[in-house]
Amino acid sequence: MTKDDIFIKLKEVLVAEFDLDPELVKPEALLYTDLDLDSIDAVDMVVRMKEYIEGKIDPVLFKNARTVQDVVDVLYPLIHTQTP
Repeated sequence: MTKDDIFIKLKEVLVAEFDLDPELVKPEALLYTDLDLDSIDAVDMVVRMKEYIEGKIDPVLFKNARTVQDVVDVLYPLIHTQTP
């Protein structure tokens, strides 16, 4: 799965689960400011992406994620190392 694939899946989750306007979900969008997510929403977002990751996800990995691209960048090695 490429970073573009992860972004597409993440965007689908954000639009479907949080009723966000698809036009707002861009790589540079700030999670808490532009998308108006709170910390609980951020946890829910990561949980929704769990289906693409085997094993447990360490929440500490996401503590510095501020943008949609930051989340993609954290997810990529987790997904990439576990799928052929």
